[in-house]
Amino acid sequence: MTLKTFGLDQFGFLVFSLQWTILLTVIALVGGGLLGFAVALARTAHLKPVRIAAATYIQVIQGIPVLMILFLSYYGLSLAGFELPPLCAAGASMTIYASGYLAEIWRGCIQAVPKQQWEASESLAMTRLQQYRYVILPQAMRISLPPTVGFAVQVVKNTSITSIIGFVELARAGQLINNATFQPFRVFLAVAVLYFVVCYPLSQLSRLLERRLHAGSSR
Repeated sequence: MTLKTFGLDQFGFLVFSLQWTILLTVIALVGGGLLGFAVALARTAHLKPVRIAAATYIQVIQGIPVLMILFLSYYGLSLAGFELPPLCAAGASMTIYASGYLAEIWRGCIQAVPKQQWEASESLAMTRLQQYRYVILPQAMRISLPPTVGFAVQVVKNTSITSIIGFVELARAGQLINNATFQPFRVFLAVAVLYFVVCYPLSQLSRLLERRLHAGSSR
């Protein structure tokens, strides 16, 4: 039996699979961002039942491991007669996971806007929608940039669990190459380097935004 060695072809396959990791991250952040934004607004609504429903959603999502959400999306729906491709199941589960955390991040950022801003906009006879559009959300968005970028790093790393359902992203590609080469140190070192190449710039961007925005608010 002849074993393959870890070379440029195998590394190229890892780089190709990294594209799927990035795609899944984008799906999670875009889909989770849209859903999370709606939940964040519901979390700050005037109506108490709406706030309770949004808070319950956030607590449930944050209280369940993302792996369980993935299993429910892939295996649970298949038992109910809905066969989802691995990409759809992975995208749906990561979207739900991201929405629960982004909703809480953005809820905190909305409530971090000084109360005087709300009062000033009310004195101008603005509607609730106008308050959000012209006064609250622009300031909340500025506050939310560092933690949102920081959370994106967690999403990138958590995409690795989708390998369990057979979705071939970076971690799964590393497993496949290791099964063919039996060189785990080289293979997973290369996988770790590729994750680092993606995550480290995001981490630095988050810190940079935090410093600049904090300095701007201090002035």
